[in-house]
Amino acid sequence: MSLWVYTLEYSDQTLYTGVTNNLERRFNEHQSGFNEEPYTYVRRPVRLVYAEPFSDYKLAYEWERKLKGWSAQKKWALIEENWDKLKELSVCQNDSHYLKRFKR
Repeated sequence: MSLWVYTLEYSDQTLYTGVTNNLERRFNEHQSGFNEEPYTYVRRPVRLVYAEPFSDYKLAYEWERKLKGWSAQKKWALIEENWDKLKELSVCQNDSHYLKRFKR
């Protein structure tokens, strides 16, 4: 069974990341608004901007959870395959980060 981790862009430029075993069906569900209650219903139409196939269930869900924790800016760097920007956005920004300690 193949799984897909995917990201959709909604009409208000927000991003939604999910995982599914049937990318076409899931995309059509988002696009048609089959359920009126979710956050995504009023933000249609949608555009598929990222999809990554997985054969391992655990890895797919781990990747989805990781992406859901990313900022929109970092997701766009991935979507656009801008590896330099992705690397830049991945650097820890906490005051306790080891690079900041050496700059003091």
